[in-house]
Amino acid sequence: VALLDRIQEPEDVRCLSREELHQLVREVRARHVDVISKIGGHFGGSLGVAELTVALHYAFDPPRDKLVWDTGHQGYIHKILTGRNHRLPTIRQKSGLAPFLRREESEYDHFGAGHAATSISAALGTAIARDMNGDDFKVIAIIGDGAMGSGLAFEALNNAGHTDRDLIVVLNDNDHSIAPNVGALNKYLTGVITHPVYNRIREEVKELLSKGPGGPDGIVRRAASRTEESVKGLFVPGMLFEELGFRYIGPVDGHDLDSLVDTLRNVRGLDGPVLLHVVTQKGKGFPLAEENAYKWHAASPFDKISGEAKKKS
Repeated sequence: VALLDRIQEPEDVRCLSREELHQLVREVRARHVDVISKIGGHFGGSLGVAELTVALHYAFDPPRDKLVWDTGHQGYIHKILTGRNHRLPTIRQKSGLAPFLRREESEYDHFGAGHAATSISAALGTAIARDMNGDDFKVIAIIGDGAMGSGLAFEALNNAGHTDRDLIVVLNDNDHSIAPNVGALNKYLTGVITHPVYNRIREEVKELLSKGPGGPDGIVRRAASRTEESVKGLFVPGMLFEELGFRYIGPVDGHDLDSLVDTLRNVRGLDGPVLLHVVTQKGKGFPLAEENAYKWHAASPFDKISGEAKKKS
């Protein structure tokens, strides 16, 4: 029995077992390939974030928690999981689904984004409004590594990092342009630095040091901070984000579903601005797209087996 038939909203995803989550990832990929092979459209980006999208809907609580997708190119799986699976074949058709995130289309599309680099600014604005209203939901921006290179994105990072507001930025690095190193050491360190026990001890040590000579800005506290930064610099490729005021986590294997879920749940418990670096492969699950991500970024109708374009009748 297809699990996807039971998924009408993210709450249904959160009712699944871990084993069923893996099956769901396989099914949403197959659904995406099946639909786009018939009608054409953006293809590789959403395949690359299948695990990430399922994990986000499992670890967080949308629409209460706000998912702010940076561009519609990676949002098709999100649409499948939020009550629009039956309408997916209408995407880009007259009176059909939009090929991007659209607020009028679904309460799960928190911000209407058609192109790149707007997500962090929108998420920060949402976080500010949340705090002004005394609410306590989470705000998560999901942005690709290409968009992250824009001035708009870095301006938003700079603003967000110095407000100390609760905000999560998920960097979907599908081009390995920032850090291709996703090995056992990074996986271990990510597990350590997101673990609640580690973070509780870290905060207790910071509080203890603040009571030492010179208070919060004393020599002991500064020395401890420099030591932590030096050790992190040996292992973590995200010091730029740390300098901008974000707590950097990663890089994490974006196709290790169980690790993603655990990491996202741990990140949810952290305070302040956090950047989670997730490395994915564009076109994952469709061999031809894995081999040539550029060609399969978007596709005309094609044969699912050979990949050959279908001739217009």
